[in-house]
Amino acid sequence: MTERILAADTLDGGTDRPPPARFAYDWHTWKEITHLLVNLPTSIIGFTYVVTVLFVGAGLTLTVIGLPVLALGLMGARQLGKVERVRARALLGVRVDEPSRLPFRRRGGFFAALWMGLKDPVGWRATLYELIRLPWSIVTFTVTLTSLFVLWPVLPFIARGLANADRAMVRALLSPSDGLERRIAELESDRGVVVDTAAADLRRIERDLHDGAQARLVALAMGLGLAKEKLLEGQADDTVAAMVDEAHGEVKLALQELRDLARGIHPAVLTDRGLDAALSSVASRCTVPVKVTAELPSRPAAAIEGSAYFTVSELLQNVSKHSGARSASVDVWRSDNRLLIQVWDDGRGGASLDGGTGMAGLADRLGAVDGLFVIDSPVGGPTTITAELPWRDRDLTDASGAKR
Repeated sequence: MTERILAADTLDGGTDRPPPARFAYDWHTWKEITHLLVNLPTSIIGFTYVVTVLFVGAGLTLTVIGLPVLALGLMGARQLGKVERVRARALLGVRVDEPSRLPFRRRGGFFAALWMGLKDPVGWRATLYELIRLPWSIVTFTVTLTSLFVLWPVLPFIARGLANADRAMVRALLSPSDGLERRIAELESDRGVVVDTAAADLRRIERDLHDGAQARLVALAMGLGLAKEKLLEGQADDTVAAMVDEAHGEVKLALQELRDLARGIHPAVLTDRGLDAALSSVASRCTVPVKVTAELPSRPAAAIEGSAYFTVSELLQNVSKHSGARSASVDVWRSDNRLLIQVWDDGRGGASLDGGTGMAGLADRLGAVDGLFVIDSPVGGPTTITAELPWRDRDLTDASGAKR
């Protein structure tokens, strides 16, 4: 199977077109007729609202409350646009992305939020939509109603033409403008993914410290305390020696767990020697022989390098635990402005985003940085997973802040 996660989905408007019109009153035709007849009452409500808001808001601009009233009116126009998108989706099959969230929720204080509300393009386009729709709805209502009684044999064709004009109007005025609003919504969603991922990583680190190194250090402190008491009492016997030996073993285990935890946060070899050496280190810990090939003319930005490292690390863990493979390979290279990663194994295959192996989390992480995640894993194998990340050149300073 092949599954793909993209950083941005394409606009779906226009893909759910009704079948061609014909000399018959099918379900699509009746929905279009309903839409055209309902246009008039809904447009009267919308037109009345926006005209009232514009006149009241413009008339009160000389006072303190004029601009807030206008900004709130544009917020209401947004809601009218949302209702129209729902109606167009239900009756016309037009599916367009929802614009970005309300600008009033943005940070920066009251005046910044007010300014964002006043220049909100979504609100203004919804206002324009309601203004021009009233005369158009009078035409569509009159033509449709007349055709029901006079031109009913060709009404399906008339309704289709009028409905197509409405479809074009919805897509032009009620969809995100030039992809900008959609992109804002995607970035807001990606920010939520990043925040959730960071919170999950912090919980994992806290859990590992609490259950691992911290527990061992507590046991170590208790053991050394008992040994100290015996030494103070003059009982320097084999029991004390055994307790000290046990404490020494606990110290070594705690240090190993702390090193593993630090490697999981950000390995030192990645910072010091780059992606090639770090991936070779990860491959050496895999239970399957792994061939690593990294052809990079330079080092990418630290964030991209870290994302690539953890992606390969997670995929090789899946190879060790779930694949049943006998061999695997990791290839990393740069193509134009993209960093490409391909992990292959000759295992049993059947990997998917919903297989419970962390693939969905990897796809979300890559999507949050404009990445791409593709799984090609037929049952029986082999499995080829391709990941792409945007290439950004490394800064002039390294992670420690020192000049390179």
